[in-house]
Amino acid sequence: MNDAAGVLPNFLSGLGLGFSLIIAIGAQNAFVLRQGIRREHVLFVVAICALSDAALIVVGITGIGVVIERFPVALVVIRLAGAAFLLVYGALAARRAFRRQSLEAHAEVTARSVASVAATTLALTWLNPHVYLDTVLLLGSVANAAGEAAGADSARWIFGAGAVLASLAWFSALGFGARVLRPLFARPVAWRILDGAVAVTMIAIGLRLAFSG
Repeated sequence: MNDAAGVLPNFLSGLGLGFSLIIAIGAQNAFVLRQGIRREHVLFVVAICALSDAALIVVGITGIGVVIERFPVALVVIRLAGAAFLLVYGALAARRAFRRQSLEAHAEVTARSVASVAATTLALTWLNPHVYLDTVLLLGSVANAAGEAAGADSARWIFGAGAVLASLAWFSALGFGARVLRPLFARPVAWRILDGAVAVTMIAIGLRLAFSG
């Protein structure tokens, strides 16, 4: 296949797979949505999520994902650490769900530093074993298969570029688009519902990780 002719199909394939893997409701998406509604360090959160995904996609395409596959003990450690973190975060969200707070009161009482938000974002991203299975192994394998099918090494990177764009577009839309919900969250009950949903999501994923071994 001619390199130029394969650019758009490979890019769109990467874009489509990237969206399909990232849009599913999960701990990371719930956190980005919550930060977006609060308008708290949103750019920082979006940047960490998108850059982390880009790094993981590059790792998968370069074939390092094979190393992860051959050393499953690494995923076990990540799985248990991630489960512990999500259970604690879920418990904190559940506690918030029982407090009556408006958006303004919520922001004043629970405002967090950039370092704290960054640490949480990194943990939700890098302590999730599914990110290694999906982004590194699955997406990396498909990207390399696209390169082999096209007979050109550039095809896998074009595929990867599409996946990176999908990640950037999704996190940007989720983080910055969440502000349209801000008027709704001036009501205490809305925050209680959101924090309750976050708690259920985090605890459910944490328990699934803890007992999936």
